[in-house]
Amino acid sequence: MKRDSRLSSVLHALLHMAAHDAPMTSDVLARCMGTNPVVVRRTMAGLREAGLVKSEKGHNGGWSIACDLEAVTLRDIHAALGEPAVFAIGHRNEAPECLVEQAVNAALDDTFREVEALLLERFSRLTLAQLAEDFARRLAAHRQQMRNKPDAV
Repeated sequence: MKRDSRLSSVLHALLHMAAHDAPMTSDVLARCMGTNPVVVRRTMAGLREAGLVKSEKGHNGGWSIACDLEAVTLRDIHAALGEPAVFAIGHRNEAPECLVEQAVNAALDDTFREVEALLLERFSRLTLAQLAEDFARRLAAHRQQMRNKPDAV
């Protein structure tokens, strides 16, 4: 089943950018994310249109955050990505003649709507700043762990 990983990828890139003091090129972001620079540029273009990032051309150019991390939620980013489908599962037949399948579709539709509304509401409460803080805590713990690790001989 094909999954849409754009939200996860974009959040990954945004957190790298937030932790970096200078613009990051598409090549650098692509290496961080394990993807192609063309994919980065295509994805970032939508975020630029939403005012979340900006790009600078030339020497020392690249992508940088253009928004307040405290004010931007995952819901905002999901919207900037064109509101991709939350679920990869769906109906066997969108317009069935079979009454059984109609009942199944109705039940699934209701459930999908409820779960999607709950997920998007949670996205509305989670900011980029909260993700950045979690990353900073994890990085500090990792660095402390590495300092406490005895040198391998």
